[in-house]
Amino acid sequence: MDYISTRDSSQTAAKFTDILMSGLASDGGLYIPTAYPDVDRAELESLRTVFDTDGYAALVAEILKLYIDDIPAEDLEDIARRAYTAEAFGTDEIVRLSRLDDRVLLGHISEGPTAAFKDMAMQLLGELFEYVLTRRGAKINILGATSGDTGSSAEYAMRGRDNINVFMLTPAGRMTPFQQAQMFSLDDDNIYNIAVEGGFDDCQDLVKAVNADAGFKSRYSVGAVNSINFARILAQVAYYFALYFKATSTNDQLVSFTVPTGNFGNAYAGHVAKFMGLPIDKIIVANNENDTLATFFGTGRYGTGSAWVDSQVTSSPSMDISRPSNFERFVYDLLESDAGEIEELFSVKVPTGGFDLGEDPNFAEAIDSLGIVSGSSTHADRLREITHAHENLGTLIDPHTADGVHVARQNLDVTNTDIIVLETALPVKFADTITEAIGSFPAVPERFAGIEGGERFVVDLPNDAEAVKEFIAKHAAEKEN
Repeated sequence: MDYISTRDSSQTAAKFTDILMSGLASDGGLYIPTAYPDVDRAELESLRTVFDTDGYAALVAEILKLYIDDIPAEDLEDIARRAYTAEAFGTDEIVRLSRLDDRVLLGHISEGPTAAFKDMAMQLLGELFEYVLTRRGAKINILGATSGDTGSSAEYAMRGRDNINVFMLTPAGRMTPFQQAQMFSLDDDNIYNIAVEGGFDDCQDLVKAVNADAGFKSRYSVGAVNSINFARILAQVAYYFALYFKATSTNDQLVSFTVPTGNFGNAYAGHVAKFMGLPIDKIIVANNENDTLATFFGTGRYGTGSAWVDSQVTSSPSMDISRPSNFERFVYDLLESDAGEIEELFSVKVPTGGFDLGEDPNFAEAIDSLGIVSGSSTHADRLREITHAHENLGTLIDPHTADGVHVARQNLDVTNTDIIVLETALPVKFADTITEAIGSFPAVPERFAGIEGGERFVVDLPNDAEAVKEFIAKHAAEKEN
């Protein structure tokens, strides 16, 4: 399996371990496989058997083997076993499925160390980094951006690793107190929390700007843990298979998924699983008030046409993103691998306001053929869903999952299947909104007791790529000496 950049018309091939280390392609594009593996019915049945017999880690290893040919198969099995343990996820089951009501199920993928679905990928990514770096005798400086959950998941997966430094950009003052505490309470000497004035999109733009400096990126071995790193997507593809197997008894059945989304990595992983052959009817993309994607899937318009507006601050902060990185991968598939058009759209048009594919009379048909539908929620919608689930269904859900439940209900008539809503975080991370909805503070798991009362380790930097590079250079040099 080889990988190419979404913006490279020459289709220069790279291997998995190389794209793992670099994250973003040098031309600013995102890496994708040259072709998605085709999982036919026989192989799907084999994967079901592996999952039923040997468990989640074994299933992950089989998915990885379809995409990675420069790490031995037995090593991938060991890597997956180390990543997915009962100690990290609270149970050997790793992912769970429960029924919310007649048509809607919850896919529980947020039982990891930081109570967010990002742990499902980050625990694997940490093991993959460690494996490759050890064999190369190398070090990496990870630069990431977070709107809340990616940062803590990455830091908990990478903390204490001698050959990895993590520099995580956060939008100053825009995460919940619990999310801030999870990150800023870490004082490991390889973890650097950086608060930047602005929103997540500004942080993500800084990551891209630093990566665009090829000399700096090479000198300081800058890598990525955001879902721009395709390894994150692979890890997420696996739980779509697992949840499908849990929801069905045979591979002739269809299911649909509703995915609360911010940077579109989670939803894109579902799209990849469907491309591979997993029997998914619809991928239902759920936005909050920052409804860039819902607008695109409904109209073909991406952006304002003039200048991007700042993302709104909402009660589902991990989704407060207006320019999702993984959307570029989806558009590449939508445009049937036209790298030249992707270069024009994302290098030229997106920086100046966006683009409109809805002018193509075949746009709606193309979106429908991919099985994508969308919707969005408001703060009031999320409060209603949290209250209803708590009072009538005996379940407490966080505001991001509530967004997914609301949009799933909006789209019950677009599919005849059950709809699995991906639970993206535990309620404790968003206590203010939960308290507003149900009138009481959510229960705090024992492992998080007192987390908000500790010391904070975070530095403030201006929204400036040069300032970020200077900070990385200074601290990376200190580690080398």
